[in-house]
Amino acid sequence: MESPKVSVLILSYNGKQLLEDSVSSYLANDYSNFDVVIIDNGSTDGTKEYVETNFPKAKVIRLEKNRGYSGGFNFGLKYAFNENNSKYAIITNNDVKVDNQLVKELVKVAETDEMIGFVTGKVYYYDKPDTLQTVGKKEDPIYWNGGHIGSKEIDKGQYEAVAERYFADDIFTLASKKMFDEIGSYDENFLFQSEEYDWQARAKAKGFKIMYTPGAKIWHKESMTIGKQSPFKAFYDARNPMLVVLKYKSPDYFRKYFWVHFRKDIFRDSLVRIKKGRPKVAWAIWRGFFSGLSWGFKNKKLTRKHFI
Repeated sequence: MESPKVSVLILSYNGKQLLEDSVSSYLANDYSNFDVVIIDNGSTDGTKEYVETNFPKAKVIRLEKNRGYSGGFNFGLKYAFNENNSKYAIITNNDVKVDNQLVKELVKVAETDEMIGFVTGKVYYYDKPDTLQTVGKKEDPIYWNGGHIGSKEIDKGQYEAVAERYFADDIFTLASKKMFDEIGSYDENFLFQSEEYDWQARAKAKGFKIMYTPGAKIWHKESMTIGKQSPFKAFYDARNPMLVVLKYKSPDYFRKYFWVHFRKDIFRDSLVRIKKGRPKVAWAIWRGFFSGLSWGFKNKKLTRKHFI
């Protein structure tokens, strides 16, 4: 039987300097039925021409205007499932290098159960190739979306079992067409940050599972596009996780979450940034926080019960 068709979706905005490792390593994968598709998200650095010249086996689909992370990938997902007739799409960053068994290993797990919506694997630090960044996420009693499993651990074979995960980062993740057809794709209200958290929460509410396999391995250069400490990232980190909890959890749960989020992630973290001489980041944290509250009130999601 022919292997299920897979579209590998690499989103890139003015990041052609990152594509050498990601595109070449995906193209080298040992799998018989897949396409590598670069989503040029409104780039002005000649990304489309660069890929067409250097990687003729890859395909470029282009947006003339940047639609953000979620909008760019939604464009790619519609192409993968509705035009390219793929059963699976692999969503992946451009700042990565991958093992040549990655596609095969993700599909192997996905094919075991039609209610598997997502499959991920081992993410290592690019500059510390034996050190794990994540092998999935656990549940947190306050934040819901918990910390990374395996973070900063040397890989000594401690995560060698295929297992279900509560959530997972989408540095790379396989998504199924069945899940896409039933629940849709990213909510573009999120634009950047927590878009995968929202999508996975929506999928889990419909009974889909998130799986981890040790056979799929990737090395990540980490936040090369938006920056680990940028005001841009700080804004969405303050805003978007709050919206996910608001959308899917009860007022009682949200109230418990909200006051911890306010004290630790907004008030305390903004003070830390000011002390470190980063007032723009501190201001971005507060703007993100108030933007989230504004969204909740505007969409009639927030009530008195959510706070008192």
